[in-house]
Amino acid sequence: MMHSDPVRFKNLVQESLCRQIAAINRLTEKDKGMYFFDYGNAFLLESSRAGADVLKEGSSNSLGPQFRYPSYVQHIMGDIFSLGFGPFRWVCTSAEASDLECSDDIAASVLEDIINKGVTEKVKLQYDDNIRWIKEAGRHNMVVGSQARILYSDQTGRIAIALAFNDAVRTGKLKGPVVISRDHHDVSGTDSPFRETSNIYDGSTFCADMSVQNAIGDSFRGATWVALHNGGGVGWGEVTNGGFGLVLDGTNDADERAKCVLSWDVCNGVARRCWSGNANAKETIQQAMNSDPKLKVTLPNEVNDPDLLDRVLNDL
Repeated sequence: MMHSDPVRFKNLVQESLCRQIAAINRLTEKDKGMYFFDYGNAFLLESSRAGADVLKEGSSNSLGPQFRYPSYVQHIMGDIFSLGFGPFRWVCTSAEASDLECSDDIAASVLEDIINKGVTEKVKLQYDDNIRWIKEAGRHNMVVGSQARILYSDQTGRIAIALAFNDAVRTGKLKGPVVISRDHHDVSGTDSPFRETSNIYDGSTFCADMSVQNAIGDSFRGATWVALHNGGGVGWGEVTNGGFGLVLDGTNDADERAKCVLSWDVCNGVARRCWSGNANAKETIQQAMNSDPKLKVTLPNEVNDPDLLDRVLNDL
């Protein structure tokens, strides 16, 4: 039907969305007790376009539609991204399960060392969760194909883990090189106004420059490859994604590349989130500048009067 009668197909999909929202609205009434949130895969957006009763009362379209239900990305992950945490990935190219197990141990040990040196309580909570995850990952047999792992970490953790992996390759502790990367669902790699950047409220959420700057910046800082693509997670035309891969082959050059790439790959997005007024991001980017004197990020001037912009625009 998608091919033979695309208009009818779209109409049927929209009718289905309206029925689903009607059922959700009924089940989330106070006397029913169901809690609903959107994963961020454009369900609420497409439901609103279909005419379903899903908009928040009094919603303004100046910054896009505001929905009556929370979004996993906007209301939960947004603040975690603003701390610099996101899905860091690696693949053991030896294809040996023993290498993946060794990499798990290395990652857990690195994060524990970082905690012992002192971190904020917000950051410690994230590290604690991910140390527990990585220590238990092996026994859950989640590997399908490649000997690969994913672990949420911030800039400090990603760089430290990458350097530890590279050293393990150098010394033969790991049998082969490790490729590091991340999901597009991350701090800096995606511009998606209804998902990854949906908690950016300064009006720039519809700009697609961060992901482009991310990919190009990674390429100049030593990534083995970069990718710039469209459609990840929410569909074509709704998102721009920038990604990278970096081979850790045990060389000193790989150490420098890892430090340069991962610093930019995370700080780029944290800075953008800081400029939009996110308190977690401002705290995080200030800590990053304290750790690296070469990093200079202009901090935003906070406006304490929420009606100032409206008054300025009305006077034009």
